[in-house]
Amino acid sequence: MASNLPDSEVPMYNMADQFLHYLRIERGLADNTVEAYSRDLIRFLKYLEARNLVPQKLSRDQIGEYAAFLGKMLSARSVARNISAIKVFFRFLVSEDILKDSPARLLEGPKLSRKLPGVLSLREVERLLAQPDPADPIGQRDLAMIELLYATGLRVSELVNLKLSNIHLDPGYVRTLGKGSKERIVPLGVKAMEAVKAYLAGGRLRLRKNMNSPYLFLNFRGQRMSRQGFWKMIKKYGVLAGIKKQITPHSMRHSFASHLLEAGADLRSVQVMLGHADIATTQIYTHVSTKRLKELHEKYHPRP
Repeated sequence: MASNLPDSEVPMYNMADQFLHYLRIERGLADNTVEAYSRDLIRFLKYLEARNLVPQKLSRDQIGEYAAFLGKMLSARSVARNISAIKVFFRFLVSEDILKDSPARLLEGPKLSRKLPGVLSLREVERLLAQPDPADPIGQRDLAMIELLYATGLRVSELVNLKLSNIHLDPGYVRTLGKGSKERIVPLGVKAMEAVKAYLAGGRLRLRKNMNSPYLFLNFRGQRMSRQGFWKMIKKYGVLAGIKKQITPHSMRHSFASHLLEAGADLRSVQVMLGHADIATTQIYTHVSTKRLKELHEKYHPRP
């Protein structure tokens, strides 16, 4: 990529390459996370390049001007993500002795309201699980996927990337790789184990079409089920179940966490099962549970 920088300066795109290498190799971040950092950083470097600026000589005011520039074209959430990427980038430059201090150290992103995730009620989950046809290979697969998702709270990317070797039905747990390639073990419920066993004994044998795929969930071509394929499938069953709420693959993850907390599970255990690095991320589900308790109080208390 062409640059207008003087030869005496360290090329900023070289710094960017070093930073992304650091994220991928030393920090061990997932490819999707590194790609997000890369997109945000390239936007920032192109902004600097157009103004003949370099990271080594930026002032706090100039960083603030970039934040204001982002605010004119991006949502508050996107601005916050971009600013986060820039702050991490400058911390890296300081750690590499390219800079003595970060001009972005005091930069603050827009205040974001923490949106409560969409959660299904227990009855809605039961209606959703009643839709796949257990006598049909596709229905067996779909039922196993939804049961497994609700039983474990996996992310949809973790679900579709499960391999046969990740499922341990006798002891009753699933082993998965989450964000940053961090491995975790999540228990399986009886219903999920039964659905997976039925799928393995019937539906998967017919779907694999004599192909030896290592993946647990296959599409009708015998290949790994895609995220998009699962999204379309669960949306279809939501409509068939007459559920008015918008249903996404993440709805089952949110419902898993919320229902556990409502039943008395401790926050730390739910954090471990969800694979959250920070317990603050898990705490949003306590708000969902509190909202549910308030609804029950208003419905059943004699003097609401």
